[in-house]
Amino acid sequence: MGKVLLVEDSLVDIQVLTNYLENQGLIVQGVSSGEEAQLRLKRSKPDLIVLDVILPGLSGFELCRKLKADPTTQGIPIVLCSTKNTEVDKTWGKMSGADAYLTKPIDEAQLKETVGQLIK
Repeated sequence: MGKVLLVEDSLVDIQVLTNYLENQGLIVQGVSSGEEAQLRLKRSKPDLIVLDVILPGLSGFELCRKLKADPTTQGIPIVLCSTKNTEVDKTWGKMSGADAYLTKPIDEAQLKETVGQLIK
C-alpha cells in the first residue's frame, strides 16, 4: 500500500481527498500547513504528496520548490491541487517542480489516473 501526505487546510477538501485516495487503497496522512508538512517529512517519507496551493504561511508553490530542491525529498512526486485554474497558475506549478496540477473541485477519476501514473 502506498502512503500519501495530504497538505490541505480545508476540512471539506481533506475529507473528500482522503476518501478518494483511500478508495485507491492508499494510506493518507494529513497536515494543514507547509510547515507541518516539512516536520512530517523529516520523520517519514511518503510515496506521493498531494499539496494545496493556497495554505496559511508557506504557499504550496513555495513548499513544492523547497521539496524539489532538497535531495531527501526531490524524488517524491507532488500533485498540486488548487482552485487557481489559469494557465499562469499551471505554469507556476510546473516551474515549482510539481509532477501534476489538478484544479478543484477534484474529479475522483482524474485524481485516480494521476496518482496511478505517479505511484508505480
